[in-house]
Amino acid sequence: MAPPNDPINSILNVMKTHKEDNFFELSNGKLFVKKVPLFFEVPSNVSFSSFSSICQTSSAPLPLFHRAHSTSSKGGFLGFNKDDPSHHSMNSLGKFTDRDFLSIFRFKTWWSTQWVGNSGSDLQMETQWVLLDVPEIKSYVIIIPIIERKFRSALHPGTNGHVLICAESGSSQVKASSFGAIAYVHVSDNPYTLMKEAYTSLRVYLNTFKLLEEKSVPSLVDKFGWCTWDAFYLTVEPAGIWHGVKEFSQGGVSPRFLIIDDGWQSINFDHQEPHEDAKNLVLGGTQMTARLHRLDEGEKFRKYKGGALLGSNPPLFDLNKPKILISKAIEIEHAEKARNKAIQSGVTDLSLFEIKIEKLKKDLDEMFGGDQENSLQLMCKDGEELEFNSEDSGMKAFTRDLRTHFKGLDDIYVWHALCGAWGGVRPGTTHLNSKIIACKLSQGLDGTMDDLAVIKIVEGGIGLVHPDQADDFYDSMHSYLSDVGITGVKVDVIHTLEYVSEEYGGRVELAKKYYDGLSKSLAKNFNGTGLISSMQQCNDFFLLGTKQISIGRVGDDFWFQDPNGDPNGVYWLQGVHMIHCAYNSMWMGQIIQPDWDMFQSDHVCAKFHAGSRAICGGPVYISDSLGGHDFDLLTKLVYPDGTIPKCQYFALPTRDCIFKNPLFDGKTILKIWNFNKYGGVIGAFNCQGAGWDPKEKRIKGYSNCYKSMKGSVHVNDIEWDQLIEASEMGKAEEYVVYLNQAEKLFLTKSTSDTIPMSLEPSTFEILALYPIKQLSPIAKFAPIGLTNMFNSGGAIQGVQYEEANGDGANYVSAKVEVKGGGSLLAYTNVLPNKCYLNGTEVEFEWSSQDGKLIINLPWIEEDNGISNVTFIF
Repeated sequence: MAPPNDPINSILNVMKTHKEDNFFELSNGKLFVKKVPLFFEVPSNVSFSSFSSICQTSSAPLPLFHRAHSTSSKGGFLGFNKDDPSHHSMNSLGKFTDRDFLSIFRFKTWWSTQWVGNSGSDLQMETQWVLLDVPEIKSYVIIIPIIERKFRSALHPGTNGHVLICAESGSSQVKASSFGAIAYVHVSDNPYTLMKEAYTSLRVYLNTFKLLEEKSVPSLVDKFGWCTWDAFYLTVEPAGIWHGVKEFSQGGVSPRFLIIDDGWQSINFDHQEPHEDAKNLVLGGTQMTARLHRLDEGEKFRKYKGGALLGSNPPLFDLNKPKILISKAIEIEHAEKARNKAIQSGVTDLSLFEIKIEKLKKDLDEMFGGDQENSLQLMCKDGEELEFNSEDSGMKAFTRDLRTHFKGLDDIYVWHALCGAWGGVRPGTTHLNSKIIACKLSQGLDGTMDDLAVIKIVEGGIGLVHPDQADDFYDSMHSYLSDVGITGVKVDVIHTLEYVSEEYGGRVELAKKYYDGLSKSLAKNFNGTGLISSMQQCNDFFLLGTKQISIGRVGDDFWFQDPNGDPNGVYWLQGVHMIHCAYNSMWMGQIIQPDWDMFQSDHVCAKFHAGSRAICGGPVYISDSLGGHDFDLLTKLVYPDGTIPKCQYFALPTRDCIFKNPLFDGKTILKIWNFNKYGGVIGAFNCQGAGWDPKEKRIKGYSNCYKSMKGSVHVNDIEWDQLIEASEMGKAEEYVVYLNQAEKLFLTKSTSDTIPMSLEPSTFEILALYPIKQLSPIAKFAPIGLTNMFNSGGAIQGVQYEEANGDGANYVSAKVEVKGGGSLLAYTNVLPNKCYLNGTEVEFEWSSQDGKLIINLPWIEEDNGISNVTFIF
């Protein structure tokens, strides 16, 4: 007899209890869902297997196993067989037409985005999943290409409506002809529940990744930070960082985390002396063929002298110097582009171009040398350089000095590529066994956008550390960084492994070894959470690399202007970024905390970005240049202590946006929803004006769509049932709605008409929606939040209602705990008798016209910005 809590017996009971006919059926060349034909002309070599028939055991936690099998009738696996084994197999799964879909596809090696259509032929290459609308049964079906043995898969467009699946190993030496579970299908009547159920089932079946709910996230998720990239590019060095953090501190928004981006490492080029740092690098792209030649910081950080910036008269630093260097480097870049264009045009005499380029490079070198006197004051002198692990020099001294002066700086992260540097690790320069591997792109990437990073990496190859040394590689880097005061890493350029997998058992096997080493090091050296993943938006990473990693980018890079030269790109690229983030969060948010990336607070569309970051549910960080800050804007996002009023969930597109194109259909406003502790929030953004062009294979402007848009919002746009803590709020009889930008307040119900709105290009509105509490037969109340913050409701930390009767007291009260200073707004239909702030009676304003109840709150530093407000009725 099995013991009472025997897990095997429990599993078998779950499977028996939930065994029923599967909602999917494959017969007569058709794939049906609940007897509705989904795919037609399904080839005879395609198979379908139910979830429970394939996944009978798993070492996943038992509650997850129970959950997956409780929905097993709603999902299953597709496979196919071929006559001949191959390392790259393409097969049709059937065709569909006249059915709306939403998909996510890779438009670059590392970045994915949204795409909609209504036929299998409308799909883009390297599609990561496709969500089909099935209105006949008021449901949705998702098809997710996955990992099987040593193969990964993606969906591709076929002809005449066919959907193709590509199974590839990434090595000509790894072949197969039969796949039983190369894609997963799942159905639900709720698209958000569908995502949860589908990825739970895959987590249980594959057991190669973990869901976000199983992992801890880094503490920076509810804090404000600064990333050095756009401020310095590769010229980043200690004095510049110091002055940057100082500017924020003096402006009243102290960063709680710092990301020292690319430019801090010890890198050089193959033609250089093996142990000499590359000099005078400025723009991204110039470093992409360089490799690590040691695993610690580069010379400009290594020679930092402890205490150099702490004195009363620290060395002077020219705040304009980074901009001047960047400007000169851009001149060089433009001159080189002009030369290359001349070559393409058949020009043979390039002497004038070369003379100009050489002169500009000489100018740049002289500009770097001209600031050496001040820089040397920060450095140990020749012969004085202290030991490798010295307390008094290098990165250890610098991080110590930063924390000594800037007390609230909790976390300092540094950037590195998955393979170390963009070009990997230079052979023979470290204790690691690295080898330069030529890069080979998979056929699926033929449909992606031209990318300078890919061109450069292919040009130089990757100095790949042998996968058997992946554990040693990451631990050697990270244990050193941890010891010198670094609390985490931003790991970039993740999806290069697929370029170099030929000799290493294919992309799946190579990825497993690297991700395993990375995960072990993260757990050992950075508290298990200190890693932001970037340039990782492909199913290989999510299905193989996220057992430990819990946060990652859901959009591509913030571009302050169009790199292809469209002057209007400064505007339309910002909406594109938001679309990436919102739709990618639908799947990535099941596995990692979505990170919407940095932006610049003085950008022409900074407010547009800030509105989205305020309610995205993740960290808020910027990449301002020195002297380039809009502190008025930042104080709408950030508290004086560097924390943020973060939402409780991650922002997702509303249901009526799922199958629409909010970028260039000329009619759809992007709407995203999220939760605060005591209400919901909807952000409406006019992102129209740009998007993917399948023919040109690039993102470009659609100027005819960059115009005013009309739309509407409803309280039911918020998916209240997606968070247990929010589910009761979705049952309220009445809600108060506050428009943050318009500063309007009104009431609505779930049965009310939609709320109309109109948005100009690159503008937004944030609507806070809060259930109204009936305090007494005549009094109603709802807290709204701080109107001086974009996410006003995020400031509400607690709400308590009390009723007193007897002993001469007969009143009801609403007690609201608020974080932050500024204007606290609440709604009530009657005039309160009194108001108390932290126990002291204070004045307040109330409007009988719209019910606005307002009190001004101070920021009380010693109470961490918390105020307690009580309204007596």
